[in-house]
Amino acid sequence: MDAVEGMSAVTGPNAGAGMLDRRNPPGLFNRLYGKTGWSLFFAGLAVTCALVPLLNLIVPEGSFLHLPDYWVALLGKIMCYAILALAMDLVWGYTGILSLGHGIFFALGGYAFGMYLMRQIGHDGSYHSDLPDFMVFLDWKAYPWYWKFTNHIAYVLLLVVLAPAVLALTFGFFAFRSRIKGVYFSIITQAMTVAFMLLFFRNETGFGGNNGFTDFKRILGHPIATAGTRMILFMTTALVLLGLMLVLRYIVTSKFGRILMAIRDAEGRIMFTGYNPLIYKLAIWTFSAMIAGVAGALYVPQIGIINPGEMSPGNSIEIAIWTAVGGRGTLVGALIGAVIVNGAKSWFTQAFPDYWLYFLGALFIMTTLFLPKGVMGLIDKWKVRT
Repeated sequence: MDAVEGMSAVTGPNAGAGMLDRRNPPGLFNRLYGKTGWSLFFAGLAVTCALVPLLNLIVPEGSFLHLPDYWVALLGKIMCYAILALAMDLVWGYTGILSLGHGIFFALGGYAFGMYLMRQIGHDGSYHSDLPDFMVFLDWKAYPWYWKFTNHIAYVLLLVVLAPAVLALTFGFFAFRSRIKGVYFSIITQAMTVAFMLLFFRNETGFGGNNGFTDFKRILGHPIATAGTRMILFMTTALVLLGLMLVLRYIVTSKFGRILMAIRDAEGRIMFTGYNPLIYKLAIWTFSAMIAGVAGALYVPQIGIINPGEMSPGNSIEIAIWTAVGGRGTLVGALIGAVIVNGAKSWFTQAFPDYWLYFLGALFIMTTLFLPKGVMGLIDKWKVRT
């Protein structure tokens, strides 16, 4: 018998989640989701790639059915956050690694794509120079070496995933090899994020200092402010999110995913059975950072700005709150948590801007005390009762 298959009796009920009956394995389609799951998946696809474009681009603005551009931008931003929550859920919910530094991976992906968008401005800036306005203002004469090739979309897309991946791989190798875990790991990830935030605030780093990157004009040669371009960005974000739901579901229901859950519940036992947790933790940690970088790259052209504030400690803590509220260890829960918290944030910061942080803190405390398994745990209890 495979050593991992016997883990559930030792590591608790969660370790057996998603395990497959190898005597009669289901097809890939049924393995990923049941009928209800696939129905929701295709409903989400229809809404984001058909209904939203129809209501925004086709329905006249005077109609009560028209979806304003504001809502398209808001939904696009929340979907980017949902992708980021999925990245957090992989390492915290399924592997037991609480990161308080995922904001740095999100920001690195955003800055990488922002460099391309800044190059696309061309001579349309205030100084009509080949260099971005902030470089002209600081009397820079040429781009720094790390800006080289950032005018090529293929290179930038590679940079979006490689920049977070290299940082995560380097940091994770030394941290996991040193057996750093629990609250100590969370603290050093937070410290890493603060260090990078302070670094990016400096003008001499070549990333726009306090203001960051903004005032984007074009993407792939097309004006970025047009409704058509923004809808393409929205639909791209939706397709990436839905595609990730499939890929990550495949991962967590595979043997690799079962090993991750065994590491989460009893890392010592998994080592005793002959597995090396370092390899698995490092792989999922790096992959999670890459996903966060993709989320940042999709976020920047839709919101129109990226600055060091995205690396603030509070932002990284919020990512963990999204996952906890929705229910960690459940991909759908991470998505739901991101939608609930950020939807509430959009309303609170307009209606009661001074009270948002109080509400967020109260939400996290109540979730911890009364809903330790988040919204998905509440749904599971309701299913059992019915």
